[in-house]
Amino acid sequence: MDEADINESNTEAETHVVPSDNVAERIVLITFLSLVMLMTILGNLLVMVAVCRDRQLRKIKTNYFIVSLAFADLLVSTLVMPFGAIELVHQNWIYGETFCLVRTSLDVLLTTASILHLCCISLDRYYAICCQPLVYRNKMTPMRIALMLGGCWVIPTFISFVPIMQGWNSIGIHHLIEERKLSGGSNSTLCIFMVNKPYAITCSVVAFYIPLGLMVLAYQRIYVTARDHAHQISMLQRAGGASSSSDSADHQRNHRMRTETKAAKTLCIIMGCFCLCWAPFFITNVVDPFIDYTVPEKLWTAFLWLGYINSMLNPFLYAFLNKSFRRAFLIILCCGHERYRRPSILGPSVPCTETTINGSTHVLKYTVLQNGNHTEETKQPLNKDTDLEELSSRSQDRTQKEAS
Repeated sequence: MDEADINESNTEAETHVVPSDNVAERIVLITFLSLVMLMTILGNLLVMVAVCRDRQLRKIKTNYFIVSLAFADLLVSTLVMPFGAIELVHQNWIYGETFCLVRTSLDVLLTTASILHLCCISLDRYYAICCQPLVYRNKMTPMRIALMLGGCWVIPTFISFVPIMQGWNSIGIHHLIEERKLSGGSNSTLCIFMVNKPYAITCSVVAFYIPLGLMVLAYQRIYVTARDHAHQISMLQRAGGASSSSDSADHQRNHRMRTETKAAKTLCIIMGCFCLCWAPFFITNVVDPFIDYTVPEKLWTAFLWLGYINSMLNPFLYAFLNKSFRRAFLIILCCGHERYRRPSILGPSVPCTETTINGSTHVLKYTVLQNGNHTEETKQPLNKDTDLEELSSRSQDRTQKEAS
């Protein structure tokens, strides 16, 4: 090897030296991405195991949507996030062009399925809270629930695998995709996903804007219902009461007001997190083709991972805020410790009150009154830690009783 070759090899080695700042940034990036994936996997796994093991949770229709949502988010964290993280850290795609299309199709399919599940949950809660029990029973039949769940998984295929594998999303922009595949003239390539105007509009409308509109309408009606109940209760309180029976009724109404106030706050958190996570990506997805694809790549990546974070937040928003789920989680994490188990209804040391079993309050209440074991004065107030899920579950319990 002559001196020129040695100098050239030394020059190449120097160019591949990674500055300490870049190493620190890469460590921070790896840590952050690993935490997001780990929390997403553990949170959604915990939700699925809790529903499978807890008989009371399986009785609530809304939880079927929550389990399917958790499964979709779990697939996002295991089939989509890892490959995106590897490419982001190494700035290179090493799995070939075919798998690039498969991974991109899975990305669109699973994230869209997750969003459609959120839409179905909002509709289920609308019928459970805002409509009469008989209406909810007629609307949310087992067949309709199965069709809604099937739609959450089938509809995304028409904007993911079908058009992407056929190349419909890249019609007219093939030259731009080829230019971006080469990163800085080096031998490394990237898994580039660019969309033309028709696909950008169609995909965004189906995957985000229609579900967003339905969620806004459903949660707005739920909020109005809660506000109306609170207004009626305040009017009754100002009018005053007299007998003990009316005091008991007022107590139940006061609890209802607290329940619906907390439900309204929960709705604000749910909609706020959903819009914060996904709105930036889908707004950019529609705008970028109309401004000649000038959105920086780093901004695209940030918005995409912000949407992935929604899959990490969903278990907290739809399960961890619910008392029944929290108890089930504690039983799982504490290896079935008796402290966190639901008390037995037939146990001699357990008072048969409305708070004995969360999520079955109506059943216990009617049992107490029919058996005559307790009078009106001995009934305990409901636990204040009630949320939107519990409110809808009570409506479902009421529906089952009217049907029987």
